[in-house]
Amino acid sequence: MPATHTPSRARLEDVALLAGVSSATASRVLTGSAQVRPETRRQVEQAIADLGYVRNRAARAGVRKAGSVALVVCENSLWMFSDPFFSRLLRGVSAELAPTDVQLIVLSVRSPHECRRCARYLRDGHVDGAVFVSLHGHPPMDVRKLGIPVVFVGRPVYDADASSYVDADNMGGAEAAVRHILEAGRTTVATIAGPPDMAVSQDRLRGYRKALAEGGLDREDLVVYGDFSAASAEHAVYRLLDRRPDVDAVFATSDLMATGVLRALRRTGRKVPSDVAVIGFDDAPLARHTSPPLTTVRQPVEEIGARAVGELLRLIDQREQTPCQEVFETQLIVRGSA
Repeated sequence: MPATHTPSRARLEDVALLAGVSSATASRVLTGSAQVRPETRRQVEQAIADLGYVRNRAARAGVRKAGSVALVVCENSLWMFSDPFFSRLLRGVSAELAPTDVQLIVLSVRSPHECRRCARYLRDGHVDGAVFVSLHGHPPMDVRKLGIPVVFVGRPVYDADASSYVDADNMGGAEAAVRHILEAGRTTVATIAGPPDMAVSQDRLRGYRKALAEGGLDREDLVVYGDFSAASAEHAVYRLLDRRPDVDAVFATSDLMATGVLRALRRTGRKVPSDVAVIGFDDAPLARHTSPPLTTVRQPVEEIGARAVGELLRLIDQREQTPCQEVFETQLIVRGSA
């Protein structure tokens, strides 16, 4: 006798298999995500009907029915409200949760006291899962002991293979940016890198170095560091020009830092792009309004946020916690600065 499915035994994986889609896509249909093609949605809905699948967040052992998820930002609150990356990420997360009954709780943690308080909050059943953003080195707490599913925005520096994360192709985007500069004939290409304890900074710096090495121009004295803020990049450029006044291009590893680069070059009497070409990373809204408009690398921040929380909902729904890693493509956007 052929096996049959019953409403009490059908799993999300069964729905995905019957519909011919991934479990993540099936989960997005269940949460009402707009990021699903109509035909795919119909296939999943038909599979749900055929299997009699009933969504039940409490089906996985240990799930707490809090009805909320946390967005844990590993930065101080000042960064949260000043960096356009976070506002765009939050927009994507909120849009993904809008069709659901799941509440979003945003937590800012940086100090040891904040980390301990946040860990207690997450362990005590206030949320069903958490998305971590802007990791510096190790996560600020042992996520394995939280008792809830966790998804990272950005590849973790440690234990990436065992973690679920959503990221952009930071290395590839940086390579494309520097190649564009080199193809324009620039020969002394500096970079303003981000904090060295962050994977995003490491990957973008790796892409910069790879492109320069391929062109036979790799120079360590052209690397200076900022913290992704405009002020840090401005001061980094002053230090850079003191020792290398011949710099003719700067790759800033975020658009916000690129605005600091533009300000420093303007104050030191250098014209962009005739004297120094400048290129950023993110394609934040501000990139279109700088003078000149900023050449940059576009990453789909809103989509990354939506996909991260969608993956979190999938992990909450499923019994088996299979890690999922997804990396979005980046795109070079050429404007007037390089």
